[in-house]
Amino acid sequence: MTALSPGRSAHLVGSTPFDTTAEALDLALSRLGPHLRSLPDGETGERRNWIIHIVESFRQHPDLEVTREGDWSDYDRTPTFRVRPGHRLGGEALDFGHVAAFAASYPLFRERRERLGRPDLAFQVGIPGDFDMALFTLGPMGALRRRRPFTDATVSEIRRVFDAAGSDVIFQLEIPAELVFVARFPRFAQGLVARMLARGIANIARRAPAGARFGIHLCVGDMNHRALAKLRDVTPLVLLANAIAAAWPTGRPLEFIHAPFAAAVVPPSNRASFYAPLARLHIAPATRFIAGFVHEERSLEEQLRLLALLDALVGRRVDVATSCGLGRRERDAALATMERAAALCES
Repeated sequence: MTALSPGRSAHLVGSTPFDTTAEALDLALSRLGPHLRSLPDGETGERRNWIIHIVESFRQHPDLEVTREGDWSDYDRTPTFRVRPGHRLGGEALDFGHVAAFAASYPLFRERRERLGRPDLAFQVGIPGDFDMALFTLGPMGALRRRRPFTDATVSEIRRVFDAAGSDVIFQLEIPAELVFVARFPRFAQGLVARMLARGIANIARRAPAGARFGIHLCVGDMNHRALAKLRDVTPLVLLANAIAAAWPTGRPLEFIHAPFAAAVVPPSNRASFYAPLARLHIAPATRFIAGFVHEERSLEEQLRLLALLDALVGRRVDVATSCGLGRRERDAALATMERAAALCES
């Protein structure tokens, strides 16, 4: 039996560069098993690049057509779609593939959990935010006008997974666009923008079944292992985390908020002033705060010093993670960050 370590926990955001789901599960458990509270399936294969494969599948969608081509080589080189003239896009016509992926990987997870004797370990299912899905499919104006089908489809997939596994699953809502939007507004407007966007995020949980468990993955992007935005300091993520916590509905546990302190290939800052706004973080004691600063370009000593600073600013022991999924890293770098997370948990 491998029990949950009583100390600091580690978190895996989702994707990995490994070949199969079985390999991803086994490597994660061998490196981090005693430190994990939830375990994703590794999002291997085409899923390692987050939603690119989903958006690309819309090329065959009868209600959508491409208005701008893109090869995903950078953030300004992505395809854009629109609803075909005379067609209606409904949520029932959108399939993001999360239910099929869950059905394939959940039995593999359960086998390993039983073997380890870890009934407390939850299965983690990554769910891209509805606004993010609409934005990367239809562009900014299209997302504002036609978000509803993406909301309906997202909620439907959450309900179907919950019907199959109930509270054995924790849904990780993944919302890079919202954090980037807050960061790009002038400082005086960031609080208002954060509250507006938080209402949409909380709406997903409000429409989910009672008892559904959630976590939030804030992100600044990691396409091709490059970030969409780089924060001057952590004020935008503090504002957005506080707004989400304040808007969150009852009856749907918000179990963690994960915050990015690195920016893809760019390692986390060593400046204490960058993290100072964390003193204004206000989330419930039951909601874990997961610091996404584990990075292969920083030494263990540097990261231990940063961890002590984060604990002091937040006023409690924070958990540790990378800033995003490992899918855009090379295999050796992914394994190294897992081992670094374990070392931080054990120090």
